[in-house]
Amino acid sequence: MIKIRKAILEDIGGIIKVCSEGHRNTYPELLPQHHIEKIIKEFYNEERIKKEITNITEEWNGWFVAIDNGTVLGAAGGGFIDSGVSELFVIYLDPERKREGIGSKLLEAVTKDQIERGAKIQWVSVAKDNFMGIPFYEAIGFKYQGERPSYELPAEEGYKALRYKRELN
Repeated sequence: MIKIRKAILEDIGGIIKVCSEGHRNTYPELLPQHHIEKIIKEFYNEERIKKEITNITEEWNGWFVAIDNGTVLGAAGGGFIDSGVSELFVIYLDPERKREGIGSKLLEAVTKDQIERGAKIQWVSVAKDNFMGIPFYEAIGFKYQGERPSYELPAEEGYKALRYKRELN
């Protein structure tokens, strides 16, 4: 039985594993391999994840995890970018466990937490041509708002992020 909950320190290794594997699985056709590994090293390391589990703020509302028999199957997190305006910053699943509703349950937990903190609008960025993420976000009510240079790659390389938002009730 899959359980969704706030991450604890014992989840660090699982968060690193699922986010690293998820990142490698999502971007091989979109980003250079060296850059995929650079992002993984920067964002999904033990020191950073520990800090993000223990230091919850308005800007970072903490990690949520999907657990099945003690194994982290997915991880997600977000925060606020303005008063009443939240964003989903990250969501990854074990690539072998997609299409089971785990991502929807994780997003639901992050969203519920953000609504309780006062969110009225929720944003997400997704890499242009990410045909895993785009259909997921559109299916749950996010509406395309435009594109901007990707924060994950230098703008001069021309990579774009698509911006989506949805109203929260």
